[in-house]
Amino acid sequence: MILSYIRGEIMGFWYFLILFVGLFLVIKGLLRKKRLSLIFIGLLCISFSIFMFSPGSDEIISRLFNLK
Repeated sequence: MILSYIRGEIMGFWYFLILFVGLFLVIKGLLRKKRLSLIFIGLLCISFSIFMFSPGSDEIISRLFNLK
């Protein structure tokens, strides 16, 4: 039980890191004109991290990759 709690905290750290990387890429893409690729990749990172923070995302991922 404690191990799964620690694993959840570690995964939350990585989701926050992906979120901040996405924000950084979007801001950097907006500051430099015509860097649509940075904005797109940043938005993908942000949307992925928000999806992974939502409840039930672990079940969707496990069904997608046939983990259970």
